[in-house]
Amino acid sequence: MPSEAARVHIRVFGRVQGVGFRAHVLDAFAAWKLTGWVRNVGYDQVEVVAEGPRTDLELFGEAVLRGPRAARVDRSQVDWEAASGEFSRAEVR
Repeated sequence: MPSEAARVHIRVFGRVQGVGFRAHVLDAFAAWKLTGWVRNVGYDQVEVVAEGPRTDLELFGEAVLRGPRAARVDRSQVDWEAASGEFSRAEVR
């Protein structure tokens, strides 16, 4: 069923640091009332783990991959997993 709880693990590569990308992702977490985290990795990568209803996560993922205006997403990796329920909120790590 598409609305069941799920987890998505997204890695975004490109011009994603120094452009408000993590703030953009936090706004998306709030918009879809999802839980999880976002963090910078290395120089050109942002990593996101989010949990919630699968349909909301799909829309969230689209917003993440669009990024903020100043960002440039060169490539991404999206992996779906089973929800663990371990998160109580969204945060920057």
